[in-house]
Amino acid sequence: MPEIKELIKQLADKHGRTRESLLPILQGVITEERFISDAAMAEVARELDMSAALVYGTATFYSFLDTKPRGKYVIRVCKTITCDMKGKRQILQTLEDVLKVKAGETTKDNKFTLLEANCLGWCHKGPAMLINEEAYTELTPEKVSEIIGEYMKK
Repeated sequence: MPEIKELIKQLADKHGRTRESLLPILQGVITEERFISDAAMAEVARELDMSAALVYGTATFYSFLDTKPRGKYVIRVCKTITCDMKGKRQILQTLEDVLKVKAGETTKDNKFTLLEANCLGWCHKGPAMLINEEAYTELTPEKVSEIIGEYMKK
């Protein structure tokens, strides 16, 4: 897989080849590839001269480092008690109804992946969700339908 090898080399050249470089390199892989494949993890381990177990453990520990293919738009709904108290269940139900998938699934056209996340850092404006890097707060079912409708047009 020459392209992943070149990507990892470029990322290592940019971020360094120390243990502290691991997370930025994995984030770089996500930015370019949308997920971290087993081949990418093996190549990172080789390039940084560290164990594959360390790379795998890091990649699978963080919920924002996807280790399986995701849709073009990854929707993460906050599942904290604060967002739950402010109507997160209705938001998640609306997303499931509009996208016709359950949390943890990807739409058949690979456009959307719906996930729940432990905390997005927007508790004061919940319920909240992220679509890729874009935060949406103070959600209502109507607002969610509108937002997803705009993404469907893209």
